[in-house]
Amino acid sequence: MNHDSREWRGDFLDNPYLYINRELSWLKFNRRVLEEAEGDHPLLERVKFLAICGSNLDEFYMARIPELYRQAERGALDPPPDGINPKILLNQINKEVDELYDEYANLWNECMLPELAKEGIHIHHMSELSDEERHKLREYFRHNIFPILTPMSIGIGHPFPFLSGLAINIVATIKDFSGREHLARIKVPSGLFPRFIDIHRETSNDEGDIHLVLMEELVVANLDLLFVNMEIISAHPFRVTRDAEIEIELNESLDLLTAVEEGVESRRVGAPTRLEVSTHMPEHMISFLASRLKLPMELVCRTSGPLGLMEFWQLHSIRRLDLLDPPFSPYIPPELSNESSILEAVCYRDIILYHPYDSFQPIVAMIKQAAIDPDVLAIKITLYRIDEQSTIVEALMEARRHGKAVAAVLELKAKFDEVNNILWARQMEQAGIHVIYGVVDIKVHVKMCLIVKRVQNNLMRICHMSSGNYNCQTARTYGDIGYITCNEDIAADISDLFNVLTGYSNKELYRQLLVSPHGIRKGITYRIEREIEKHHESGNGYIAFKLNALVDKEVIKSLYRASIAGVKIDLNIRGLCCLRPNVEGISDNIVVTSIVGRFLEHARIYYFRNGGEEEILLGSSDMMPRNLDHRVEILFPILDDRLRRLTKDYILDIHLKDSVKAKRLLSDGIYEKIIPKEGEEPLSSQAWLLENRGIWHE
Repeated sequence: MNHDSREWRGDFLDNPYLYINRELSWLKFNRRVLEEAEGDHPLLERVKFLAICGSNLDEFYMARIPELYRQAERGALDPPPDGINPKILLNQINKEVDELYDEYANLWNECMLPELAKEGIHIHHMSELSDEERHKLREYFRHNIFPILTPMSIGIGHPFPFLSGLAINIVATIKDFSGREHLARIKVPSGLFPRFIDIHRETSNDEGDIHLVLMEELVVANLDLLFVNMEIISAHPFRVTRDAEIEIELNESLDLLTAVEEGVESRRVGAPTRLEVSTHMPEHMISFLASRLKLPMELVCRTSGPLGLMEFWQLHSIRRLDLLDPPFSPYIPPELSNESSILEAVCYRDIILYHPYDSFQPIVAMIKQAAIDPDVLAIKITLYRIDEQSTIVEALMEARRHGKAVAAVLELKAKFDEVNNILWARQMEQAGIHVIYGVVDIKVHVKMCLIVKRVQNNLMRICHMSSGNYNCQTARTYGDIGYITCNEDIAADISDLFNVLTGYSNKELYRQLLVSPHGIRKGITYRIEREIEKHHESGNGYIAFKLNALVDKEVIKSLYRASIAGVKIDLNIRGLCCLRPNVEGISDNIVVTSIVGRFLEHARIYYFRNGGEEEILLGSSDMMPRNLDHRVEILFPILDDRLRRLTKDYILDIHLKDSVKAKRLLSDGIYEKIIPKEGEEPLSSQAWLLENRGIWHE
């Protein structure tokens, strides 16, 4: 495919071959996560990555698979850029998922179980325990678990029971005194008890090692207490996943909060989208369950490992520091270390904070100090995913007690955080905070805070913008980049955007910010085209993006045009990438890498050489249609020349040079490990940033 830029025709870039399917790209991402579970992390961190794999796949079947089946049944209104028919795509997904399940199970059974045992963490089958241990656990079961179990008959006169999404169930075949066989279902209690039962804690054994058994195995071993005078023929665990998409319908009697509450409740009864079973379950039993759930057999996932991998996070909480990542102290710039004077410090100069290498505490301290500072008049903030115990929300409520005007734009529709956000919304409203829930059809995903402070006879606006949430927990593990500035243009833009979110303003053009759903795609494609023009003038065109996902077709086409023109492009994309690199004459100037490591790469950085007038944009938005068309997002410039250079040299370039954790995307959609060049020292960007944290403040 050799296409000289002079011969380029726009319609050629619509060729489906040039686009990788987003669902298959996502599965490749989950495979990269699995490779971390196989990698060189401490053992319990590897277990964590296995739990993340399970959680990711759960979300895939709750959010993506239902939509694909709807498209397969009704047809897709807008075919994806790759042009794959939904039915063909589902077959390819099933093949990939089957392989993932086999790899999960092999990793757990063949590697992790023996390695955990070697480190003194033993996970037993009930059959491996001594008579005394089984007796003690039976007593524990009798007094703690038995009273809350409700076995339900299945068969003539007994309707098939409702099965909660993601709960582990047991289907048991039992025989009565007349020799007739019956089916029953038992729901394994979750939330009330840990998934892994500590045998020694329940049997008073003081041995130093940890001995655990899975809750479902304990239930199966004691089914005779539930089915008295019956013979237990067989018992097998299974798990159902349900469609998690919620429908929000407003009418005259409902406000948005109530509508979201009702929508979340409807998620509980969403249509089944997956049935997970043990490979030991007989085929006739699998067929029976699938038929009752109205699931096609291709949505049955078989595994020889445990179900519900996301609950393996429990193992990560075991206090074995030698099996966990070593702790570190995040960097705090000296000028931000005195919390009582932090509002004055942030007015002195612009500041970049790169978490978790930089501490999130200065952001918390800034809002806490604003809450009690008599010269602060107002605080405005957007909230997307909030901690269960949020210091920042408590500070906002404290601000109201001190008479400040406080407005919080709270996104109720943050997927899987709706319930937590609803609880916080009610508390904030009771505290007198002006809470805005966003709008029905568009999510407010932007991350920004505005503090209005009286300085002498003038008002100063302190702005914080970030790629990450105002969440102290995720700030410890997510690689997010934030910016503090008092720049008047940016402050005016943020004030205008808050007015859009809280009132009836229709503003679309801003002084410094790019704002979706109207401006980010235009702003990015304009800058890519500008880079092409600059390259024609100087011959040194260069673009570098660091983001979570690149899916949007128009942005990808613009990058292809830049590559055809000779512009060099580096893309560091953690997850989904639908751009196909290394296509001769089209994308052979584009290099795509992905980093999966100790911290979740979550920063968005957009760099343009711009003929020497370098520009860097940061913000909350990935290059996906949902971000560009259906969310409120911002990208904002680093206006300080010094900070721009430090961000490029010590953050963006370090990630682009990674040769340890980074993998390179090939034109066939496969990711390969990067091998350092001869004489080149291997570089792990996250390890380097930990070692040199704070260097971008110099």
